[in-house]
Amino acid sequence: MKVIVSPATISGSVTANPSKSAMQRAVAAALLAKGRTTIHNPGLSNDCLAALEVAENLGAMVKRVNEDIEITSNGVQPFYDEINCGESGLGIRMFTPIAALAEQQITINGHGSLVTRPMHFFEEVLPELGVKIRSQDGKLPLEIHGPLQAKDITIDGSLSSQFLTGLLMAFGSVADKAQIRVTDLKSKPYIELTLQIMAHFGVKVRQENFEVFHFDKKQEYKAGEYTVEGDWSGAAFLLVAAAVAGKAEVHHLNTLSAQSDKAIMEALEKAGAEILPGVFTMIVVKKALKAFEMDATDCPDLFPPLVALAANCKGITRIKGVSRLAHKESDRGLTLQEEFGKMGIRIDLEGDVMLVHGGTGIKGAVVHSHNDHRIAMACAVAALTADGAVTIGNAEAINKSYPEFYDHLVALGGVIEKEEVTA
Repeated sequence: MKVIVSPATISGSVTANPSKSAMQRAVAAALLAKGRTTIHNPGLSNDCLAALEVAENLGAMVKRVNEDIEITSNGVQPFYDEINCGESGLGIRMFTPIAALAEQQITINGHGSLVTRPMHFFEEVLPELGVKIRSQDGKLPLEIHGPLQAKDITIDGSLSSQFLTGLLMAFGSVADKAQIRVTDLKSKPYIELTLQIMAHFGVKVRQENFEVFHFDKKQEYKAGEYTVEGDWSGAAFLLVAAAVAGKAEVHHLNTLSAQSDKAIMEALEKAGAEILPGVFTMIVVKKALKAFEMDATDCPDLFPPLVALAANCKGITRIKGVSRLAHKESDRGLTLQEEFGKMGIRIDLEGDVMLVHGGTGIKGAVVHSHNDHRIAMACAVAALTADGAVTIGNAEAINKSYPEFYDHLVALGGVIEKEEVTA
């Protein structure tokens, strides 16, 4: 599918889509719990649906009841010897240690960009925990044979915090006086989110400065109810749209959330947008925007909306954390440089820093998502202030995390045409 986004003024209010980060973690916790868990305000993006399917294949019963999802489980007791995590990086990294709790051999697969992402971490770590593992030269599919035994271990946290999330959740089910020590941990707020959700389901982890995580006694996940909060990652695009093209009110956003992408508010403030925070509501109003500096090392998913914002700011914006972008759905540093370049925005990559030359005027163009949901959304937001329409190829990539995005943009005044592309 391709979409054509025309310049427009933004005005109105929408409710943020559910957080896929929280939803996937809640599904994993519900799988590890014994009993029935009800998830309110569930996310139904492709990544969330993949997580629900993995939970089913690992032994849970999943049912849609009105607007809720019910997950009934008795722990990890796989129905099948293979699981598929779709294109979810969090899914593959979180569910691999969880699947390793089973005694049987399991093949773990995915598709799309996931098959190119490195999985050497598991080859190095899982054997230390009693799990046999085989990969295809560090790539999918993985064959694992547990059961995982929780032991004191030291891991490298520099590539992604998602590996640690998987180990923490798996340890929570079996650990008795064990600890995980982490060096060079990135995206600490996401680990805070993991610990919050584990605690909600009855498993408490004692941590020291996000460097040592202690499991002091044997614990069990407890089934119950969980409400998924709004997604700051997706809402960031709507908030930027308001800052560059009008005014918008986005509901169901928790300013006390552990989601790292709430840092978009820091960037908007630095850029000069007017911000009116409410109770679980954010209102952003367009003002004269200036270049800003931002360290996005702990929130790399913000790079695409930050670039859309910076393109509208007068001056050169500096964003640190480019090293975190290589193993996303695309190599996002290069993809942003290429696609925004088509719209007349110069982006320089200097080591770990991205320089966005803004305020020069965004041009109408034909761009491509590279099958990356956040690239598609960033281009759509940039189109709002372009001098002509922007056509986005492979625009359905948004379904990975935010299938309602184009509809929400239209609800705020966006002018969007959708065209199906026949092969």
